[in-house]
Amino acid sequence: MKRLLAAGLVLLPLLSRADEGMWTYDAFPREKLEKAHGFKPTDAWLEKARLSSARLARGCSASFVSDQGLVATNHHCAHDCVQGLSTAQKDHVAEGFYAKTQAEEPRCPDVEVNQLVQISDVTPRVRKATANLEGKDYLQALRAEMATIEKECQTSPDLRCEVVSLYHGGVYDLYRYRRYQDVRLVFAPEFRIAFFGGDPDNFMFPRYDLDVAFLRVYENGRPVRTKDHFTWSAKAPEQGELTFVSGHPGGTSRALTVAQLEYQRDVSMPETLIRYSELRGLLTAFGERGPEEKRISTELLFAYENGLKARRGRWDALRDAKFFASLVAGEQALKAALARSPENAAKYLPAFDAIARAEDRYRQIRKVHAYLEYGAGFQGELFHHARHLLRGAEERQKPNEKRLREYRESAIPELTQALFSPAPIYPQLEKLLLGFSLTKLREVLGPDDPAVKRLLGARSPQEVADAAVAGSKLFDPAVRKQLWEGGAKAVAASDDPVIAIARLVDPDARAVRKVFEDEVESVVQKNSERIAEARFATEGRSTYPDATFTLRLNYGQVKGWTRADGVSVEPFTRFAGVWERATGRDPFKLPDSWLAAKDRLDPATPFDFATTNDIIGGNSGSPVFDRDLRVVGLIFDGNIESLGGDYGFDESANRAVAVSAVAITEALDKVYGARRIVDELRGAGAPSATPAAASAVTPKKK
Repeated sequence: MKRLLAAGLVLLPLLSRADEGMWTYDAFPREKLEKAHGFKPTDAWLEKARLSSARLARGCSASFVSDQGLVATNHHCAHDCVQGLSTAQKDHVAEGFYAKTQAEEPRCPDVEVNQLVQISDVTPRVRKATANLEGKDYLQALRAEMATIEKECQTSPDLRCEVVSLYHGGVYDLYRYRRYQDVRLVFAPEFRIAFFGGDPDNFMFPRYDLDVAFLRVYENGRPVRTKDHFTWSAKAPEQGELTFVSGHPGGTSRALTVAQLEYQRDVSMPETLIRYSELRGLLTAFGERGPEEKRISTELLFAYENGLKARRGRWDALRDAKFFASLVAGEQALKAALARSPENAAKYLPAFDAIARAEDRYRQIRKVHAYLEYGAGFQGELFHHARHLLRGAEERQKPNEKRLREYRESAIPELTQALFSPAPIYPQLEKLLLGFSLTKLREVLGPDDPAVKRLLGARSPQEVADAAVAGSKLFDPAVRKQLWEGGAKAVAASDDPVIAIARLVDPDARAVRKVFEDEVESVVQKNSERIAEARFATEGRSTYPDATFTLRLNYGQVKGWTRADGVSVEPFTRFAGVWERATGRDPFKLPDSWLAAKDRLDPATPFDFATTNDIIGGNSGSPVFDRDLRVVGLIFDGNIESLGGDYGFDESANRAVAVSAVAITEALDKVYGARRIVDELRGAGAPSATPAAASAVTPKKK
């Protein structure tokens, strides 16, 4: 985190420097790129890159890499699919998976791939609908207009339409996606090589991970013809080479107010770290009960370990006094600029105080909101399904614009795909998670809380969890589908014990949600819009918006760095290093397939590499490509110094980490014998320049 300080970060948030920036495609800084790197992409180049990019709806990025719907992403992004297709007898997570023929590609239980096909500015329409409104009236009007716009857009189940807020409400854009829900697994390596080094190596570099998976999108039972796709590079990038990353960064906090950052530093982060630590310990102990327990809990344990480390890095950044002082100075500079104009001062400065008051209000309700409404008190798949069945039955009876946002018509296809998923749900894991979370619910809210009393009565949390899970029929996707299609009448008649829990807590959960929306969210959203307008008034539109899990394009270079202790880190690792790092013991134990293939692999092959591209969580699976639109790697991580990147970017030390395309090809060929994929990639990846790419290459003469 010391590197963040050395960079002298932000006097005005999001005022980009060097290769920083998570740019939307419709506002990509071509001139800035040309000035820095001698390359100015054309409209055709940008469109090709955008249409070749993809999003996994559950939080990752991907890309199309052939004309037959082949999709490249990370193993950890496809883990849900691999786990969902596994059984106690055939563990594809541990053993890996390769479909030798197209007919052997199994459908993932609940994976959705999105392709962004159009961006439209709907800001004037949203502003008109919310003009002169405040508080709950403003939020209701905002959501109603967003739902109406999305419903008008979504003329087919194959479309996904989302009104997204950029610059914290400064801009509202309609993103129209092509939706693919028939997604099939083509290849995934063994978990041991996909996550080689485990938690000790997470967010570290050097790395030796083959964090890759290949999926394929289908339509009407046949692979989709994807004319827009990246090509696959036959060579590794060179040190200093210009690289692009097109992906879906999940969220950053670079333009939040000091009051919001103080809440994260003092309340949210510490509480989350404690809860994640407890869950990590719980799942670790559960996995030690036996091989089946380990198999079914590994994915969740990995998620909490990853989240724990990431949040610890962000918390460290916020607790660094000098770094936080730079954030305070940035806000003060903006306020001073606004104060120079009496009109701007009157219009915008009160927004900061309004957000601070809303943050104080949230501190008062945060525990009830987190545990009853947000779900911290009811962990597990069964309750998640039960709440959607209960609320979905009620909300779908309302006009689209009056519904809770997660039940608007444009959101239903993704929701029902997950609800009807045939992926297995494991009773022993459900009992563990629900029992733990009910115990925490009682601990946090207190045994005298009315909701706690109604839920537990005289029984212990674990007794309630065990009885509910043992008696539930929601394990069966056919039962869930029948209840969903039966609507309010069917759900009301259900005596399923998990639905009964959801029914008991729903009045209290809805009540605290209403307080949150009326007194916190509406105030923050409205006043964030005002601050965004204030930034535009002082800075113009020369900056990029905070990440929102929408498609962004950024640029950087293959480059190492010097650590705070003075050690220089080279940007590449090579196959030879994995044998040096392997100990034969987890998490540094190689799969048998790699041990058998050692003599066939070129030890000099670049394995993983580091770049200066500005990324964050959600970018996992993003393609790293060159100026000729050739994929040279896949993002799967960042270095430890990048964990403060939620709040600012330091090019001297923040690094994205990718697995190289040549390592993937080499492993497919020589470790897994996956010639079908190699041939498909090479067929799509011949180094012939497309007209779009060729016209875009305008190197600067030196």
